Formats: sequence, structure tokens, C-alpha cells
Amino acid sequence: RCETCSEEEAKYRCPRCMKYSCSLLCVKKHKLALSCNGVRDKTAFVSVNEFTDLNLLSDYRFLEDVGRTADAAARHPTMHSPTTKKLLYCLRNKARRCNIDLRTLPVGFTKRRENSTTFNYAEKKFYWHLKLVFPHCHAEYTLKGVPDDKTLADILKPYIDPVESDPVVCQRLKIYTVAPQSDVQILMKIENRKQNSVRYNELDANRSLLDNLKGKVIIEYPTLFVVLKTLKNDMVVLGQDASEPAKNSDSESSSLSSMEEGEIRDSS
Repeated sequence: RCETCSEEEAKYRCPRCMKYSCSLLCVKKHKLALSCNGVRDKTAFVSVNEFTDLNLLSDYRFLEDVGRTADAAARHPTMHSPTTKKLLYCLRNKARRCNIDLRTLPVGFTKRRENSTTFNYAEKKFYWHLKLVFPHCHAEYTLKGVPDDKTLADILKPYIDPVESDPVVCQRLKIYTVAPQSDVQILMKIENRKQNSVRYNELDANRSLLDNLKGKVIIEYPTLFVVLKTLKNDMVVLGQDASEPAKNSDSESSSLSSMEEGEIRDSS
């Protein structure tokens, strides 16, 4: 019997959730009710007892598809474009002169596709692609073309300022807007640390974005975490943990091996 209407004899079976249906109408109803897309999950777990030759063939074809996709990405024109490589080299070089260790990812990575950071040679300043994360409200906002001489306080005004913020955004970030400004803390994750040793640098809201990024490692673009001192729990700020003294970000970045630096240069 059809598992949607329970009246007619089933004719179809959904590759995704294995539900039986009798007609196109019931197929659409079951997709809507179960939020099912009808596409078979090629990575779904299959126990050893239920594993058959069909599952083996499916896995083999899945790996072939992955290989073809990776090969197509490697052959993409932008991967070997001299113009793209030259622009990235100039961008990293300008950042290095500002004491910022800017690193780029290979083509195909999400952050590489998202990044819209540019350097204006006439004005001699960066216009950054910036991501703001408000973990207490589970909210993220992406900003494009943020000038490097803009202070962090001015960047945050449209989001958490009780007067200047957008009403819709203000309502979503209400926990921030009602909190005193002294309770707001801006953090940035320190790169090149072990996964079980995540630490953050505290930034100065009264200083410019460029001043805050100096001496730090940036992968593609900065991601700033806006937290409240009274609520943050598992975000350890470097220098505020009694078991670990504060360190200069320059010394951390300089401790990278030449092999790692070479890999990053090659990948870009």
C-alpha cells in the first residue's frame, strides 16, 4: 500500500527515504511532509550484513564521480590564469608590507570563491572582505569593501548600536544592543594552531581594522567573533588563560616551517 494515502497499491519507492507511493501526487506530498528531496544519499551508512554487490558498484561509481569533479576543477582556466596569480601575489605582497601574513587557498575552496578583498593603489589601502559572527544569536553577516582605516566600533555600529543599527538586525541581535558597550568583546581566531588548542586574539574596537590585523595570520579574509564577556564560555583568549601566557602573533607565524610556507605559496 501507498504510505502516503494508504489507499492505492504502491508503484514507486523513494530512493532517499524508501517510502512507497502510488502516484506523482503522493510522491510530492511525501516530499513536502518529510522535507525529502528524492535523491539517493550515496554516502548513507550501510551495515556489513546488508552490504551487497549493488552497494559496492554504487561506491565505485561515486568515487569515479569525485575523481572527475576534482579533475575538472584542476583543469579550470582560473586555476592556471597568469592574471589571477599575479593579482593574488600583489595582494599578499601589499599585506606583507603592512605586517599582515595574508594567505590564499587553492581554487575550489569556499573561502577562495567568497573572498572579494582588493587593494586600491590610488588610495593605497585595502578594501576587505569581512565576516562578522555573533555566536550568542547564531548570526553571521558578510561585509564587502570594508576600508582598512575604518575602526571596528564604526564597523559594528550598523549591527549592535541601539540608535544607528537596522531595526531588523537590532531585533535579531537584541542581546548585544541592550548590553553595555564595555561588555562587548571582539575576537579573532589565531590560525596555525592545533585543533584541540583553539585560541583567540582580542581586538581593540577603537583602533582601525588595519591596526588590528597587523602581526596576524589571515587566511583569505578576517572573521571577527563578537561576544559578550559575561556569556562567552569556551572561547579562550590568548593571554587571559592562566595556564598560557600571552605571545606575540609575529613569533607564532615565524615558527612555521619553510615546507608549510612553500605549500601555501604553491597552492595559491
